[in-house]
Amino acid sequence: MTNDGSGAFGPLEVDSRGMRCPWPALRLARAMREADDVLLLADDPQAAREVAALAAEHGWRLATETGAASESRWRVRRD
Repeated sequence: MTNDGSGAFGPLEVDSRGMRCPWPALRLARAMREADDVLLLADDPQAAREVAALAAEHGWRLATETGAASESRWRVRRD
């Protein structure tokens, strides 16, 4: 994780590239305990489904962002 997630410097970045599910979703859940705005990076193809389900369960806003062809990026925010 690269910043404090306070929003002053943008979202808290969580790099879960190289991790297989459920780890990207677990790291997102932990980061959302500390921050209201998180950018999650993952390269596991199953992560999209897991992240979407977690966001829906908690009522978080989820937006997909463009990244490298081999990775996915999601901006997750608490309302």
